[in-house]
Amino acid sequence: MILDRPLRAAILAAADSALVRRVVSRYGFRLGAKRFVAGESADDFLSVARAVNAQGFAVACGILGEGVASAQEATAAADQYCALLRTFAQDGIDANVAFKLTHVGLDIDRNLALENAARIAQTALDTNNTMRLDMEQSRYVDSTLETYRELRSRYACVGAVLQSYLFRSMDDLRLLLPLAPNLRIVKGAYLEPPAIAFANKADVDANYLRMVETALEGDGYTAVATHDRRIVERVIALVEKRGIPKRGRFEFQMLYGISTPFAQDLVRAGYRVRLAVPFGTYWFPYLMRRLAERPANLAFFLKGAFTK
Repeated sequence: MILDRPLRAAILAAADSALVRRVVSRYGFRLGAKRFVAGESADDFLSVARAVNAQGFAVACGILGEGVASAQEATAAADQYCALLRTFAQDGIDANVAFKLTHVGLDIDRNLALENAARIAQTALDTNNTMRLDMEQSRYVDSTLETYRELRSRYACVGAVLQSYLFRSMDDLRLLLPLAPNLRIVKGAYLEPPAIAFANKADVDANYLRMVETALEGDGYTAVATHDRRIVERVIALVEKRGIPKRGRFEFQMLYGISTPFAQDLVRAGYRVRLAVPFGTYWFPYLMRRLAERPANLAFFLKGAFTK
């Protein structure tokens, strides 16, 4: 279940209050953020990644902190992603990286973001790995997809993300299919105006399933990113009907700390499951998005807050 738009907006608005920021910033990691975030350092992340691999999961690494203010910060973020990719190869960790273009400089200069993303893509290629451009708010969709197309023409290891709650996403998917793309399909975590996005959850879900089915008709690779058991069951029925193998053409993706027993069931059934494991000091906004998305997450955090 996803919280309705007004309640999600209220939670996110409340999170901006000075009192909430002080309380959560002081206690949030201990009480609830550690369920969803590996830690604040790369060493914290690597420890969790190894443990997650031992449970049969692949990992998508994300560094929290897309709101960079300088070219130096953007370049440093790209350097860190490159270093992580080299560590994965050296230590045999089953993990790739996913990042927002704003984290590597898109709000500062598009060419800077392209240069930094290309360095990460080259490192992924050199280490026999993949990397993915995460999708952000609707105002970034055109620039993100444009950058993806440019990188994809040079690096087969680059993937992208499409959000099923945007009206435009099915058209975007069809335009990308000739590239045999590596695409993650998500529902979408940002609040968008009803003029450009489905407001009804049933419509978002229906479009999600249409997009996954269309993506699986192509020659690329599809990451089915959802915790919705009903949707997962529909996808499983679809791939079984089409004779698509459990590994090689698609994978399921879920967020670290959410739906873990369900994800473990999928691994035991032979499916490839990748957990998105973030880390970094910029965990507060990430935690607030997780709390605003699902009642179970909010209940978990509040229970911890009042029982410690």
